[in-house]
Amino acid sequence: MQENLINKIYLDGEFVTPHGTELADLFNPATGKVIGQVQLADEVDTAAAVAAAKRALPAWSATSKEERIDALRRLQAAVAARRNEILEAILVEYGAPLRNSFLVDSTVSAFADMITTLEGFDFTRHIGNATVEMTPVGVAGLVTPWNSDPFFICDKLATALAAGCTVVIKPSEMSATQTHAMTQALHEAGLPRGVFNIVTGRGDVVGTAITRHPDVAKISFTGSTAVGKIIFREAAETLKSLTLELGGKSPSIILDDADLEEAVTGALLAGFANSSQACVAGTRILVPESRLDEVLAVATAKMADFPVGDPRDPATAIGPMVSERQWERVQSYIRRGVEEGARIVVGGPDRPEGLADGYFVRPTLFADVTNDMTIAREEIFGPVLSILTYRDEDHAVEIANDTNYGLHAYVFSSDIARAHRIASRLEAGRVSINGGYEPLSPFGGFKQSGIGREYGTFGLEGFLEPRSVMA
Repeated sequence: MQENLINKIYLDGEFVTPHGTELADLFNPATGKVIGQVQLADEVDTAAAVAAAKRALPAWSATSKEERIDALRRLQAAVAARRNEILEAILVEYGAPLRNSFLVDSTVSAFADMITTLEGFDFTRHIGNATVEMTPVGVAGLVTPWNSDPFFICDKLATALAAGCTVVIKPSEMSATQTHAMTQALHEAGLPRGVFNIVTGRGDVVGTAITRHPDVAKISFTGSTAVGKIIFREAAETLKSLTLELGGKSPSIILDDADLEEAVTGALLAGFANSSQACVAGTRILVPESRLDEVLAVATAKMADFPVGDPRDPATAIGPMVSERQWERVQSYIRRGVEEGARIVVGGPDRPEGLADGYFVRPTLFADVTNDMTIAREEIFGPVLSILTYRDEDHAVEIANDTNYGLHAYVFSSDIARAHRIASRLEAGRVSINGGYEPLSPFGGFKQSGIGREYGTFGLEGFLEPRSVMA
């Protein structure tokens, strides 16, 4: 076990042994076996990281746009150079299928997208006789989840640095192997000491210490709504700026004019994205009552295109759940769906045949689901999709919006103008029509899906404060 011990955090430009002594096991979710341990940081380490970021802030906040772009390019090149190492860590520790290599490629594109954003961004604006200066908010605490660890680290880091902030990153302790590979790459970019610091630890220890620290001015958090509410309350004491990207229960609306082969495929892709361990997963599929039988026939056949299995098998579309706890959570929802009267069309409880080890779930498709059922209301974070029926457009919109969440939505139609009309009525931060995607558009949620926006100009402005100078 000792040779697989990750016992370094990143403080003030150096890899150091944490003050914290607690060890946490790391698992390969495809086998369920322990693959190593990580030594967790504590409150002392967190305070040291914040202090380092605070020391580095005056110099970094004074850098020019060109200097920040140069730093982002160096970070991008350093991460790209370690692509294979990062991908291996994702495969082993997270179990993402090989075909989901976008999880590592997105880490590189996160820097490229922010470079594009920064090149066209004006930090000085004029309103009447006032000059408005967009200034960095200060030291930022970046709290990232386990379901795409390298991307979230790079995306939040790129945005904060572009704004002129210095940062303390708290990744999930469940992703320590991925974090370690990523940190080694970021270190090689040669940024000034203290500009970014990475402390792996528990949310109730390191996360709490960050959100309560008076020298942290900004929190950017991606994770569950329940934890987001805790951060909201704790950050209120010092009135921190917040960006909270939280849970979702995204609808996929298939309109009656849609090509069902294409629409059902698109809906299943949206639902099973990242093994359904994604906040944007389209887990509620809304279909016209008049076409239900057709949809079920197509969906049943298409489910064969989403095999679950070994993440290293190029054919695998859905990998294991990240942990035994998450596997048990998904199983409980499948059982709850049956208990509440939903009908299993494909899949069901327990492990798939031939996969007795690891945290694999049978991809499950429910029919006869109503929007008051638990499986239609709560975020499952596993490959469990629900088909609901609607009478007409108004009913579809009513069902789609009848949720505590509002992160993402999908619309499938052969009539783009009609799809846009539906999209304009949906309470969601992003709406994808027929699979459309734009990485620089703002990302974030309505209602309990969060506060603020990430990506592009909107994400950058979340790390800036406007200062008006009037002469």
